[in-house]
Amino acid sequence: MKLWGGRFSKDTDQLVEGFTASISFDQRLAEEDIAGSMAHCRMLGKQGIISPEETEAILAGLAEVQEEIRRGELTFSLALEDIHMHVEKRLTEIIGPAGGKLHTARSRNDQVALDMHLYVKKEILAVSSLIASLQQAIVEVASDNLEVIMPGYTHLQRAQPVLFSHHLLAYFWMLERDRERFMDAYKRADWFPLGAGALAGTTFPIDREMVAGELGFSRLYENSLDAVSDRDFVAEFHFAATLLMVHLSRLSEDLILWSTAEFGFAVLDDAFTTGSSMMPQKKNPDVAELVRGKTGRVLGSLVGLLTMLKGLPLAYNKDMQEDKEGLFDTVDTLKMSLTLYAAMLRTLKINEERMYAAVAGDFASATDLADYLVRKGLPFREAHAVVGGLVGRCVAEGRQLTDLTAGEMQEASPLLGAEALPLLLPEACVAARQARGGTAREAVVEQLKRARELLEL
Repeated sequence: MKLWGGRFSKDTDQLVEGFTASISFDQRLAEEDIAGSMAHCRMLGKQGIISPEETEAILAGLAEVQEEIRRGELTFSLALEDIHMHVEKRLTEIIGPAGGKLHTARSRNDQVALDMHLYVKKEILAVSSLIASLQQAIVEVASDNLEVIMPGYTHLQRAQPVLFSHHLLAYFWMLERDRERFMDAYKRADWFPLGAGALAGTTFPIDREMVAGELGFSRLYENSLDAVSDRDFVAEFHFAATLLMVHLSRLSEDLILWSTAEFGFAVLDDAFTTGSSMMPQKKNPDVAELVRGKTGRVLGSLVGLLTMLKGLPLAYNKDMQEDKEGLFDTVDTLKMSLTLYAAMLRTLKINEERMYAAVAGDFASATDLADYLVRKGLPFREAHAVVGGLVGRCVAEGRQLTDLTAGEMQEASPLLGAEALPLLLPEACVAARQARGGTAREAVVEQLKRARELLEL
């Protein structure tokens, strides 16, 4: 007999049972479900809605069910649909009819909302901690390679010299915004829904504040319809997760390019690469590629959730059962990706010579030469044209700017003196950008200092 089966004259079709049941995935909410039930039980006892003896029996029974689940001893059945009914059914088997009183003043609608709030709050803290661990790895690698110069790119074309540490720290600040987004989303996950009942509240004299306080919530839903139908906090988690994965995907693309023979800027450790079943020489950046690939999966879960929610009338609808599988998958994907990335970065080998050769063998210092002319009084657009002409000449003659003589430079502009030649060195280009946020060593050292302060290192 279903716990809700009183008004039904037929058994549920087995196909319907399999289609509507959520126990295959929402068993993951067992800890949150039991924690919520224990707090609810204590409140029912305090309010005199159930007796002290019943309260004690229910709490002891719930503790026993919790241990059975932790030990993997509880058998899950599609007939019992979800984690809530499994816990209640097993509780009643252990302590008898008193177990049926646990559901007083509660619906599965506000019960599952509570479970989801507790779960999302827990996972936001876990993900935020893993983000901080990855940020720490970035700080370590950047600090260890503070002198390394590499090409900075726009349009994937060499643009200006930058410090490798400066390039890598760009991801630190992306991750910092990700961490802030998750902690901001925590505020909405921290709303307490229990007490809303199915949709309209309850006739029993419950104390919502007591349960909210015991479970660590700072705010209560003020509208019962909103409480059972809100999944904004899940959508916010998905959005923060998607943007985090987009950032990791961009970092993956850098590492994948850098580790090619064509770039040769970096070598990924053997522990974080795989080989080919056919080509014995291959070393493939599979971890970085999979993180890049799984970004689409996380984005898909966000789109799926928003699409599910967009047409729902108030209040609870069975469609909302679809909020869980994508969330669980996203949580697992985030935690594995962040953990792997922190370890992979710490073992990354940088090819300093190859990076420097890429900068020295190109026209990355052209902007500095134009800036030199501007400081001599030439309007920037004219300076741009002068230096562009020099670059064109060098390209035609198969030379670099550093190959030009002082005389050749003065042919292009009398303002170009011999003192302009040292400005063409990559070290000079990097050192000149000392403003806060720039790539000069001093600016990057300050950047690292601020990064460590944020991580409280």
